[in-house]
Amino acid sequence: MSDATSQVKFSNPAPLGLAGFALTTWLLSMINAGWFSGESMGLVLAVALAYGGTAQAIAGIMELPRGNTFGATAFLSYGAFWWSFALFVLFLHGKVPEAFVGWYLFLWGVFTFYMWLASLRAARALQLIFLALWITFFLLAAGEWTGIAGVHQAGGYMGLLTAVLAFYLSAAEVINDTHQRTVLPVGAPRSA
Repeated sequence: MSDATSQVKFSNPAPLGLAGFALTTWLLSMINAGWFSGESMGLVLAVALAYGGTAQAIAGIMELPRGNTFGATAFLSYGAFWWSFALFVLFLHGKVPEAFVGWYLFLWGVFTFYMWLASLRAARALQLIFLALWITFFLLAAGEWTGIAGVHQAGGYMGLLTAVLAFYLSAAEVINDTHQRTVLPVGAPRSA
């Protein structure tokens, strides 16, 4: 391998993926929290396809040559989540029982739970995102299963917290990289 090849520095795709996730999650969570009605869903779907889904998928693909299994799995999976969510709302909403939608959300919560376990060796900010997100999914699933609006609304508020945490980590990674020093702390990873 030549020196030029070994010196290649790949850009960090995480800020892009986190921003796409955060913005889309914030918009949907405003509806889930009851701040806006379902009439606002059209904009969520557009962002889910263009930014939450596509930008995260691009970030996931960019993680592959970096050898980041966690990042590739997370960004490609949540990018696919946003695409599946948009397709569901556009074409299948009202045709699937709420209990089955609950299972969809619950299984995303299961995936997020084990991603949270994997994140326990990463920066504290990343750990908090996955912690808040699996709680969000479980609350939204419980809301679908029980029909209790307050549980669904609680899931919306947890989603808002998740989005804030993801925006923070995205900003920290961009700002810290640009300044070549820690401007916004992300919490040191746990040592082995």
